[in-house]
Amino acid sequence: MKKTSLSVFLFFVLLLLRHSVLSAKEHSDRELVMLWWNVENLFDTRNDPATEDDDFTPGGKRNWTEKKLALKQLRIRKVIENIRIDPDVRRYPDIIAFAETENRAVFAGSLNNIPELSLKTVYYNSPDTRGIDIGLAYNPESIRLRSSKAYHVPIVNDKPTRYIIVAGFYAGRHPFHVILNHWPSRSFDREWSEQKRITAAKTARHIADSLRAADHSADIIIMGDFNDEPHDRSVKHILGSSDDRKKVLKECRTLFFNCWSGYEGIGSYWYRNRWERIDQILLSCGMLQPKGLSAAPDAFRCYHFPDMLTRSSGKPYQTYYRGQYKGGYSDHLPLLLKVSVEKQ
Repeated sequence: MKKTSLSVFLFFVLLLLRHSVLSAKEHSDRELVMLWWNVENLFDTRNDPATEDDDFTPGGKRNWTEKKLALKQLRIRKVIENIRIDPDVRRYPDIIAFAETENRAVFAGSLNNIPELSLKTVYYNSPDTRGIDIGLAYNPESIRLRSSKAYHVPIVNDKPTRYIIVAGFYAGRHPFHVILNHWPSRSFDREWSEQKRITAAKTARHIADSLRAADHSADIIIMGDFNDEPHDRSVKHILGSSDDRKKVLKECRTLFFNCWSGYEGIGSYWYRNRWERIDQILLSCGMLQPKGLSAAPDAFRCYHFPDMLTRSSGKPYQTYYRGQYKGGYSDHLPLLLKVSVEKQ
């Protein structure tokens, strides 16, 4: 091949590669991925005298050591990296929200050293007596943080619970809001503890109503471990969860679409020999419309790969099971949501 022909050939090859890179970037800029995960007791190894974290220290009941923490963080990073190579996703999450993380340092440290991913964090230390919080991380290259706030859940005559975290973002020029929840557990008795979850639901609903006051079709994503399922009173009647997309579109001011609707996979949590769907993602009516941000009917999934489940029973491969250290990922499975962003 002559030099001139070779030069022309190389020029067109480079031009084609450049076009492919730009096309890939343009495509990626039109999609966001959001992850919710209760990571099961992500504690550091130091004793905090202000919280009940003594069990998760080297000398505590759980014998929680730096080696065990390092393995847990390694497993967390593996999940994030596997999402990146998953054929149905092919990118890192743009928003990552964890429940049961002790502090900003251990949360951020779990997301360090992931190739080509640099995240910023939003973190509020909650009044939870065990010292566990909700951690939020986001990719500043794909979205911009507008504001964030922590809301107190007014539990009366009992231990305080986790804050509800609200963060506002821009995807390009499109604003959207994320509301993060970790409601009180069903410990001791489900009916006795239900009122606490109803209080949390009322708080989350108040926040959502405030956001919808200015724009009833605002793009709002509610994520969390609700410790109740979609059909329970706190979620269905107080928060306004619905499994009917058309009904949500008609009743924008009162309802949210629950992403578990129509989902045929397993739940996020195994309890008493059945899968539960206590981790949930709910969408405002604006998220069901093409303007701004939108989520297609197949945008949601409960994410897992074989190593995250035990080989013998197919249950979540936990860090601890009945008090015994197992070295797994978590007792919950994460939730993923793919969101389309309207081109500008």
